[in-house]
Amino acid sequence: MIMKYNEFLIRLSNPARRALEFQGIDSFEKLASLSKKELLSFHGVGPKSLPIVTECLNEQGLKLKD
Repeated sequence: MIMKYNEFLIRLSNPARRALEFQGIDSFEKLASLSKKELLSFHGVGPKSLPIVTECLNEQGLKLKD
């Protein structure tokens, strides 16, 4: 089953969700264009968000940039 981006956002904490929205990250493709370091640099996104992001991107056949 392919997850919709808004379903992914619901799985994140409110601060992480707001951080992605503030940065204009509104699709899995835009999210996949980030590295772990870039993602963690956003205020509100912490290490607990990484497994959720990674899992959801994997379900879409995507991954974070190296």
